[in-house]
Parts: sequence; C-alpha cells; structure tokens
Amino acid sequence: MGCIFCKIINREIPSKVVYEDERIIAFEDINPQAPYHILLVPKKHLATLLEISEEDKELIGHLFLIANQIAKDKGIAEKGFRVIVNCNEEGGQKIFHLHFHLLGGRRLSDAMG
Repeated sequence: MGCIFCKIINREIPSKVVYEDERIIAFEDINPQAPYHILLVPKKHLATLLEISEEDKELIGHLFLIANQIAKDKGIAEKGFRVIVNCNEEGGQKIFHLHFHLLGGRRLSDAMG
C-alpha cells in the first residue's frame, strides 16, 4: 500500500501544496482543525519523532524556519499559531511518516498551555 505522505511527495496523490523545496513539502490538511491547518513533512521518510538522529538536526531546524515563514505568509504569525508533532499511537499519530501540524487563524484551546 505505501505511505500516503510519500505518495504526496511523489505526486501520486494530489494535495494543495503551500511550500516545497528539496527537503520538505508543506500542504493543506484535508481535515482542518483550524482556519489554517498545514502539514509540514520531511521528504526523508522518518516514521516517528523517535527516528530523528543527529544527522537530522538541520532538517528539523529547517522545518521550523519554514513553519515560521508560512505563518508569516498566511498572516497568522502576529496573533499566534501552534506547531504540533504527534508521536506513536497513544500520542495521536495516525500516519507513520513524521509530520508537523501548523494551526492558526483562530484562538486555539488552552489545553496544551
């Protein structure tokens, strides 16, 4: 069957891409939880946050810089936004390809402090 995010990266499944470079792709979530809900996905397949290694430091830093850029481009940076990473089943991860959720455009729940 294969990884759905790898299929999006390889253009086998369409998506609404908002950013792409040689290391990551960012696209709109098909089930948004906020007015802006963008998934930032490394092109390197890492199943979970636990697979990040020393060699991935630059990739993960780059991903956060792009999250900041997208938030600014969408006009949500000043009011605030959230970046979430779920890890494994009990952490809420449903697709086992590391991805970061960028949410904004409304007041988000204070549940995560």
